[in-house]
Amino acid sequence: MEFDAVLIAPRRAASVAQGFWPDRTINDELDACVAACPDKLALTAVQAESGTTTRFTYRELAAMADRVAVGLAQLGVGKNDIVACQLPNWWQFTVVYLACSRIGAVMNPLMHIFRERELSFMLQHGEAKVLIAPKVFRGFDFEQMVTALQPSLPHLQHIVVVNGTGTNSFEALLSGPAWENEPGAQAILTRHRPGPDDVTQIIYTSGTTGEPKGVMHTANTVMANIIPYAQRLQLDADDVVLMASPMAHQTGFMYGLIMPILLKASAVIYDVWEPLKAIELIRAEGCSFTMASTPFLTDLAKNVAESGKTVPTLKTFLCAGAPIPGPLVEQARAVLGTKIVSAWGMTENGAVTLIQLDDADERAFTTDGCPLPGVELRIVDFDGTVVPTGQDGKLMVRSVSNFGGYLKRPHLNGTDAEGWFDTGDLARLDEQGYVRITGRSKDVIIRGGENIPVVEIEALLYRHPAIAMAAVVAYPDERMGERACAVVVPKPGQTIDLPSIVEFMKSQKVAMQYIPERLILRDAMPSTPSGKIQKFKLREMLREQAA
Repeated sequence: MEFDAVLIAPRRAASVAQGFWPDRTINDELDACVAACPDKLALTAVQAESGTTTRFTYRELAAMADRVAVGLAQLGVGKNDIVACQLPNWWQFTVVYLACSRIGAVMNPLMHIFRERELSFMLQHGEAKVLIAPKVFRGFDFEQMVTALQPSLPHLQHIVVVNGTGTNSFEALLSGPAWENEPGAQAILTRHRPGPDDVTQIIYTSGTTGEPKGVMHTANTVMANIIPYAQRLQLDADDVVLMASPMAHQTGFMYGLIMPILLKASAVIYDVWEPLKAIELIRAEGCSFTMASTPFLTDLAKNVAESGKTVPTLKTFLCAGAPIPGPLVEQARAVLGTKIVSAWGMTENGAVTLIQLDDADERAFTTDGCPLPGVELRIVDFDGTVVPTGQDGKLMVRSVSNFGGYLKRPHLNGTDAEGWFDTGDLARLDEQGYVRITGRSKDVIIRGGENIPVVEIEALLYRHPAIAMAAVVAYPDERMGERACAVVVPKPGQTIDLPSIVEFMKSQKVAMQYIPERLILRDAMPSTPSGKIQKFKLREMLREQAA
């Protein structure tokens, strides 16, 4: 694969000179952990359904990464080849990324909620050579799905199945045999190690086009975010990071997989969110930090209050993905005894803003934080003119952690010659430089931290034989932040209800989380003279109904 990460070279010299790009890779960091603390517990992976817990010291983690790396090489994976990984928060996810980095391959994390429609596009666009998936997770047969997809994906040479029973199992192909002892293994592990500006991750994000975009990151862009992030949160080697947010999201990937290694800390990863189990893990493992979306915080506070089981080691809960309700911050602070930190970020940048640990608690629900070092913000009107403090406008970001570009789509990079990236969000800045996200100019709904690609879902609704017009808009939800509502004008003489829409969307192989959870029928849509649907009027209608 040839990568067109055109946004890296223009800012390299300044980013290195200013000390923001460390010019190190995850290989350097893992090797440093093995040298400094080989027997320290690096990773604890807990699987809810099987009840198994797997632990690795840093020495064991590096050894397994080497083993899987050589196994991948024997499957024909080489420098700049894409290895797609559709796994929940299992230890294999962490190891696959580290293994890819050993041999210069590029990992493409894929959310486990994705089904045929999302996967077929991403795997084809990214030209994945290998796909690693579970046999079964939460009752769904992933092996059956991806095996059926393979004939339509000419680049996909191998499917590797975790917990499989055949010759294509992860255990048989990668983690079982001592590949690292094979002749030539050390050459495989060293000759194609990536540099700090080589693409190390392709991760897809939904955009206004309705098709996912492949975000390219390097070691420098990722670490330029993680290092100041950890410093602001005062995290170090003594911390234990709990990560229940999916590692196929940037949240889990950057702060649950990479950050603990950079800190020489310990990570606890958990695959199915169960609040009472999470409380048990925090207490048993001494977890001191976690990052997740608002529903996780709501569930944790509620279950601590009801169970009476406290979490005294949990110092900080960073909450992002949607605004945090004020009462939730107050309840969580009182019940958990934990500092609640608000933040805002994007797949393209990682966390961009977060509040300070010594900020008043109200900052967590009145702002989305202030920029990390190496990040600049400005608010402009739609003509590009900077607006006064306190006024809403388009949020532009110039950051040392800005991505390298969208794979095969440099025309969509949204970054000008001066390095300003158009986030697609609306926001305002206060006099202290704290930002508040006030809306989104791009048409995306965020449900519990998960982006719903509205344009794509609307396009599918228009295929329904009973629908004449359709729009998908957000409505507020206390737990998830937002949910999706389908506003529909039926065709003359046709009737439609929510269950029939759900069944239709399932037949289109759409992820369940993307399917609208509410339906409103109308005789006509509010529209401009040119016929464009006025979604702001639909949103106002939903807000009025919720009031």
